[in-house]
Amino acid sequence: AVTLADASQSGLGWRDVPGYLGAQIAGAVVGVAVANLMFGEPVFALSRHERHGPAQLLSEFVATFGLLSVVSGCSRLRSTTAAPFAVGAYITAAYWFTASTSFANPAVTVARALTDTFTGIRPTDVPGFVLVQVIGAGTATALFRFLVPAPARGLPVDARRRADSARQVESA
Repeated sequence: AVTLADASQSGLGWRDVPGYLGAQIAGAVVGVAVANLMFGEPVFALSRHERHGPAQLLSEFVATFGLLSVVSGCSRLRSTTAAPFAVGAYITAAYWFTASTSFANPAVTVARALTDTFTGIRPTDVPGFVLVQVIGAGTATALFRFLVPAPARGLPVDARRRADSARQVESA
């Protein structure tokens, strides 16, 4: 979802998106295999853990919307040091405050169909989760584009702030 949001804002080139998505899914699948092995589970087992219905889907929308809000906020602030901690803190919190335990990532969702543990998701429930994750990401991206426009590229931070202030005065 973050990859698609970044590409939609001219960050990542669209031609690079398939490679990124493939790498993310492959990494998530390898992560599931390693986690399963560490806990004495089969390398892969299709999940039977049901995750469906309006509450679960709303939870995934909220989880993904929130994640993209954190990513967008850190990106707009150009805070490379805060971003990893902010994202990690958000995902940790969202695990506890969402009914779905915050998958918030299509690659993770696909991979978690390959573990029949409490963290898994039935393969038949994956498409609904991925759909609301994409909708949540798109909604957050559009909202942040409206509320906090990206600063002008190539200008020093102080010059960007002055340019943003001038635009706000002009629009008032």
